[in-house]
Amino acid sequence: MTTRHEPSPPSRFSIAMAPQRTYESGLRVAPGLEHPLASCHCGAVCIALVSPPSEVTACNCSLCASYGALWAYYTADDIVVAAGARTDTYACNGQRVDFHRCSVCGCLTHWVPRDPRRGRRGINARLLPPHWLERARLRHRDGANGGEYLD
Repeated sequence: MTTRHEPSPPSRFSIAMAPQRTYESGLRVAPGLEHPLASCHCGAVCIALVSPPSEVTACNCSLCASYGALWAYYTADDIVVAAGARTDTYACNGQRVDFHRCSVCGCLTHWVPRDPRRGRRGINARLLPPHWLERARLRHRDGANGGEYLD
């Protein structure tokens, strides 16, 4: 019998951060990620976050509605993608962000802005352990009509 243990969030990253590489996307990649906190269905893409999200966003733009994602926003410094994580990307009409999905199981994992000056990244919160979302505030963004928050 296999038992799945949900990781507990570190107060700061508890993984070895060196050596690391920074890719064009601005995400830091650390080899040997010890505590995956968000992962795709097959486990090939694991993302460590500095803390559970305090809020998550449901966007109703055509792409986010199709994906069915809830977004947790972090800065590039607060995200570490495990080494060896292979993703495919998609940019809706060549727009401002690249959406990453696992190249093995196809789960949408995160988005990264194309403009390196933008610091915010989105992590698909549906890949986080459920107990991490219990206290998160759910926000609704009207991405289909200008991008304002509805609450």
